[in-house]
Amino acid sequence: MVRQGVLIALALAGIVRADQDPRAVLDRAMADFQAGRLAASIRGFDQVAKLEPAAAAGLWQRGIALYYAGRFKECRAQFELHRTVNPDDVENAAWHFLCVARDESPEAAKTKLLPVGPDGRRPMSEIYRMYLGKMTPAEVMTAAGANTTSLFYAHLYVGLYLEATGEAAAGLDHLKQAASPRYASAGGYMHDVARVHLIAR
Repeated sequence: MVRQGVLIALALAGIVRADQDPRAVLDRAMADFQAGRLAASIRGFDQVAKLEPAAAAGLWQRGIALYYAGRFKECRAQFELHRTVNPDDVENAAWHFLCVARDESPEAAKTKLLPVGPDGRRPMSEIYRMYLGKMTPAEVMTAAGANTTSLFYAHLYVGLYLEATGEAAAGLDHLKQAASPRYASAGGYMHDVARVHLIAR
């Protein structure tokens, strides 16, 4: 199999079509997601995995797109696969929880929450404990403190958690906060996820 770096080099030389260049396809898939074009986004992520099978486990973006498309079993499988290359990430465990909560129930999602290693980002350990049912959303928000990036992630994952556990109105308030322009630079692609969430819902 031709490696990604070779494909990119060939694409730059004009030898490989853009739809055969994994980096170009990935960029387009992410742009489609950011614009709310979920079906096109998923097709793009699937194409990346087809062109570069070794990259499939790293495509956490695909899992998020599948979540918003309502394809919860596939979403769950993507985050289980992603854990093989990123075992410490609390965000991966949180998205897996969300997929299982939609596919089965919030109670099942808590019992099947993926284990994580040390994720030193604040307030990720508190977010994980909330998804386990061992900490309240209010405690997570307190743990975030005044740091803009910490507050963004707290609002995002508290909002998603509340929505998934049946408190949609309270969750929406947090998700609107996460999607607000003041968090754009702090959240990056995940800020776009918050924006797309509001559109999709």
